[in-house]
Amino acid sequence: MEAEGFWENRALSQSVTVESRSIKKKIERLDQFSRNLEDLEVLLEIGEAEEYEGQKAVKQEALELMEQIRNGIEELAVEETLNGPHDQANCYMIINAGAGGTESCDWAGMLLRMYQHWCESRGWDFEITDALAGDVAGIKSVTVHIQGENAYGYCKAERGVHRLVRISPFDSNKRRHTSFASVFVYPEIDDSIEIDINPADVRVDTYRASGAGGQHINKTDSAVRLTHVPTGIVVQCQDSRSQHSNRDMAWQRLRSRMYEHEMRKRMEEQEKLESTKSDVGWGHQIRSYVLDNSRIKDLRTNVEVNNTQKVLDGDLDVFIEASLKANVGSA
Repeated sequence: MEAEGFWENRALSQSVTVESRSIKKKIERLDQFSRNLEDLEVLLEIGEAEEYEGQKAVKQEALELMEQIRNGIEELAVEETLNGPHDQANCYMIINAGAGGTESCDWAGMLLRMYQHWCESRGWDFEITDALAGDVAGIKSVTVHIQGENAYGYCKAERGVHRLVRISPFDSNKRRHTSFASVFVYPEIDDSIEIDINPADVRVDTYRASGAGGQHINKTDSAVRLTHVPTGIVVQCQDSRSQHSNRDMAWQRLRSRMYEHEMRKRMEEQEKLESTKSDVGWGHQIRSYVLDNSRIKDLRTNVEVNNTQKVLDGDLDVFIEASLKANVGSA
């Protein structure tokens, strides 16, 4: 537990700047809401005035401002759900075609286009880093790097299997086909790990070295043992006759051990994320896109949209916001 607390406190310290920027932005937005409400009050007073020539236009402006305020508050409420350890990070998205052959490859390509348009509408960078084209159409798999504010927090809601039902453009008999593609999202973690050890957390013991080395090495307290109390990591060095040299080497070994400790912890977190992947096929879908019936339904929140083309063009906020509010797909 102490070791976990050490790394959690260290991660918290490293994220102070990001968190401060986030808080500052929220305060600025709340100030803007306050100003908008004051403007709205003025517009409503003007709009209610008798025999005012521009009364109709003022009322319309007031309605538009009310909608703007409502949307802003809704967006802020959604962002309040993004409190996971990596929600503010950039992320990688992997799209894989599933069961369905050419149909699924084409469907994976459609999803890629959909997410690209959605990211661009938010002003995020969307970069394809790796792709494997389908044999006839679409893609078998693709990895994209997404950079934007709270990118992982929003994109994680799309993790799962997406099911498409449509009249196949690849079927000369115009039959209805079902195909699948999976979406997996994981946060971008900074690979640079700075090992800054607080000396107050380290217990230093010196003792007489044992083994070969002659009389001098056995008669002086030249050996050094370092114990990092929060993690319980212990290293020791008795390679040299000089305590100073052994101390320097022990500190190097301690930093290496703590680096290894942190890397192992990150690998465990990655394995935990990997375990959330689902089989790409029946029974695992999170959303169904039934194009010939003009219906897209999220099976986790029951949110349903009839304008299928608008969704495929990147209008995903209604699904993602509902998922975040319902706390589904979070990790």
